[in-house]
Amino acid sequence: MRAHVITYGCQMNEYDTHTIRSELVAGGHRLVDHPGDAELLLVNTCAVRGKPVEKVVSLLGELRKQKRQGRDVTVGMMGCLAQLEEGRAIAEKFGVEILLGPGAITDIGPALDALRGGQERYESLRFKTDLETLIPPAPDALTGFLTIMRGCDHHCTYCIVPTTRGPEVSRPVDVILAEAQAMRDTGVQEVVLLGQNVNSYGLKDDGLPSFAELLRLVAQIGIPRVKFTTSHPMNFTSDIIDVIADEPNVCSFIHLPVQSGSDAVLRRMAREYRRERYLDIVREIRAKVEDVVISTDLIVGFPGETEADFDQTMTLFDEVAYEHAYMFIYSARPGTPSAERFEDMPREVKVERLQRLIDKQKRYAFEANQRWLGRETRVLIREIQADSDYAVGSSDQNHTVLVPKGQIQRLGVHRVTVEQATPHTLYGTVAGARTDAVPLVMAS
Repeated sequence: MRAHVITYGCQMNEYDTHTIRSELVAGGHRLVDHPGDAELLLVNTCAVRGKPVEKVVSLLGELRKQKRQGRDVTVGMMGCLAQLEEGRAIAEKFGVEILLGPGAITDIGPALDALRGGQERYESLRFKTDLETLIPPAPDALTGFLTIMRGCDHHCTYCIVPTTRGPEVSRPVDVILAEAQAMRDTGVQEVVLLGQNVNSYGLKDDGLPSFAELLRLVAQIGIPRVKFTTSHPMNFTSDIIDVIADEPNVCSFIHLPVQSGSDAVLRRMAREYRRERYLDIVREIRAKVEDVVISTDLIVGFPGETEADFDQTMTLFDEVAYEHAYMFIYSARPGTPSAERFEDMPREVKVERLQRLIDKQKRYAFEANQRWLGRETRVLIREIQADSDYAVGSSDQNHTVLVPKGQIQRLGVHRVTVEQATPHTLYGTVAGARTDAVPLVMAS
């Protein structure tokens, strides 16, 4: 069959999509670039917030319309939404033939066999153990995602992930290292270690290394850049910071979600740390890791958040001086404790607070980026844009960096001198390149 996979959500979904594509090819199916050419269309879904669910509903509605008009296509839903009652109801409404939870993606082969055998619908929502040792082919890309663990044992009241991804399971260290070595051997320039909470890797198995030890082992394989996400402050220990400081290819970029600066809100969220503990971690990071960039996740308007609570988030932002932040208004997700127990806030209050936070973040991002003017940084150039004068990459600190594309002869790692900066982008020239190839003018 001609197959296409549409992916929504996080980098773990990107990794799972790569795995299922590999399973499809191994089963004799052909991947196509355009969904309109597919006989099998799989949708890898996200359920963390309401917006990705709305996108899936819209897509499935369009596909149902096409099928009623005569298109012969098999539709499958994968990922976190598929694991929920909400997702199963959506799948039934729109006539989805295959339903696979995130722990059952390797059942795509049996699912297609069942449909060929006359079964009208196939569903698998179990958490299979074969994913722990399965090594997909190394990606044909500069960046490779590598899942080191699945699931989450934290139970934040707003989060559906423990339900959709199951309890924490760490993959064997030899499997992880073999997958990383395969990426290195095929020319991957950057590996990103993935997990709902990478810091808790190995905590439930005395035979596994700690996350800090694993991070060092992966760094020593020799891939030019190593990143990881996502961290939980509860398990972010000093030895992790030491590895980031010690190993030159571990990027000095740390995503450390705080969610709120108010202890009262953190308690209602069931986050297991408090404001001062979080700030202690940040102080240690800034003291030990040179040129580090710290980003975070923030939820605005969590049920019961007062103006005083929100002020605590604003002052925490001032203390940390985040260079980057992902900021969202609270979105109640069916099945979460916060949706069942707490009353939501008026949307207009949440939107107004979010705008204040965004304005603050822009100021800090601009000030931080201005400090890079005249300095050299290492940049992984990923793309030469066909419709502009620039090539696009990211620095070790995760800045978006644009350079004149006439200076780029190959994609990969380059040294770049920063010449201009906005709150969201650095502009520079490649070390040793001709500077007259394209005038350096900031994109509008």
